[in-house]
Amino acid sequence: MLSFVDLATRPEFAVTAATCRNDHTNWSAVESHRHVQVVLVRQGRFRRRVRGVDTDVDPTVGYVGMPGEEEHFAHPAGGDVCTSISLTPALWRTLAGDTPWLTTSTVYVDARLDLAHRRLLATTRTPDVDYAGAERLTGLIRHIVDQVIEAPAPAGASASPGDRALVAAARDLIRDAHSAATGLLPLAAHLDVSPYRLSRAFTRQLGVSLTRYRNRVRVTRALDRLEAGENRLGALAADLGFADQAHLTRTMRDHLGHTPTALRRLLA
Repeated sequence: MLSFVDLATRPEFAVTAATCRNDHTNWSAVESHRHVQVVLVRQGRFRRRVRGVDTDVDPTVGYVGMPGEEEHFAHPAGGDVCTSISLTPALWRTLAGDTPWLTTSTVYVDARLDLAHRRLLATTRTPDVDYAGAERLTGLIRHIVDQVIEAPAPAGASASPGDRALVAAARDLIRDAHSAATGLLPLAAHLDVSPYRLSRAFTRQLGVSLTRYRNRVRVTRALDRLEAGENRLGALAADLGFADQAHLTRTMRDHLGHTPTALRRLLA
């Protein structure tokens, strides 16, 4: 079952919170849209199929759906909570130019894009959607456009089906904080592949190293806690497996350009 809450609606764009409570492994009937759809996940995960390519979508991987594109969805792991941003083709062209989406619709959601997403949602709860909200929206879309156009190896561009399945399995283990996800060697052993193959497949598909991806997931968990009001940074660092508070601070500054203390103010 799908439910939608309109967060901000203007003639050129709409920001909607979508909650899906479906739990099925089969693919849905074909879906398509008249506008450009940017979908970012807040909680949960699901699968998307477009042009015969399957993608596991979760808080670290979103997607852009183009007008008329035929999509199928499956929810083998339960429901999810997403933000769907709908843009008119005209607005998309002003932000992305007339260059077509040539390689992939998959978007790697790095920590800065995650923060931009959270700040956009915060702005939709204020009266200033037309200026501050639109500004944050266009900044978020430009981040996506720049990543896809400029990245030398866009997510999924050259990954084989076997590598896509391998990376999906590794992402599951990292996301679930599995005991095998404490390092590259135990993770590769658990997946019965060489560490070199796992590392290479990860970088080839997502454009970032396995190490950076693992830290990216931990940064998301830290942002969730900070957004909920956490102020015990030492306990937060310990809970997320960082060596100490200083390690947490360095990692968050590296990924986001801000310390945890500064992020609490940004997310307030």
